[in-house]
Amino acid sequence: MSASSKSVVFITGLFISNCCWDEWVLYFESKGYQCHAPAWPFKDALAEELRNRPDNDPIELNTIESIIEHYTACIGKLKEKPILIGHSVGGLIAQVLSQRELAIAAVAIHSSPPSGVIPFNLSFHSVAWHVMALFCSPKKNYLMPFSAWRYSMANGLEYDHQKELYYEYVVPESRKVIREVLEFVTKIDFNKPHVPLLFTSGTHDKLNPASVNYHNYKKYLGGNSVTEYTEFNGHSHLVFGVPGWKKEADYILHWLEGISRLPY
Repeated sequence: MSASSKSVVFITGLFISNCCWDEWVLYFESKGYQCHAPAWPFKDALAEELRNRPDNDPIELNTIESIIEHYTACIGKLKEKPILIGHSVGGLIAQVLSQRELAIAAVAIHSSPPSGVIPFNLSFHSVAWHVMALFCSPKKNYLMPFSAWRYSMANGLEYDHQKELYYEYVVPESRKVIREVLEFVTKIDFNKPHVPLLFTSGTHDKLNPASVNYHNYKKYLGGNSVTEYTEFNGHSHLVFGVPGWKKEADYILHWLEGISRLPY
């Protein structure tokens, strides 16, 4: 697998704009990769514009399956199967698309858990209970408040930096997608042979704690497929616009170089 001849599709997670990948795209392109970071349906606009749209904006039509089909279509337009790199729910989608044999390798960064991976962390469930908003209409989009952003996504950063990133990245989200993901409707056949798969996590991640990612990784063990896990000390859920993003990016690039030498 020659890195210079391969494409990378970056898959965005919940609550944030695909512009979060801008630094990653430039960095991976400088290493010879052809990069794509498509927006979710109805979210191809600046974060500020999306936040100013009405509550019944078409974003609320999105479901987890429609997002998966959207990325399937994006991949179908490429000349060859790509490497998939997904963050949070994007990491879960990367796992699903890999199961559907649409990638040559996949990286799940601080990934949301699929069905069969039950988180026991208090921090995960406190965040999940808030964002699911069970008593609110699914036809009303969810905009993560700054307080939740500070606690669950950008914890560990200075207040002004948290605020800057909030206004740069945060967008409204479909409650259908949130509820479907947090109810673990997405299933993975962990016994099925798969392309090389890397999990990364952060020790300070409150939304998808390291233990959840490790449990997800362990579910794949037992076959002959390449699966790897690594944990970054001090990293929170956010890997965009923060000092540690390049450390994770470099690790992923090194891993991709390693698997490119495998005979498959």
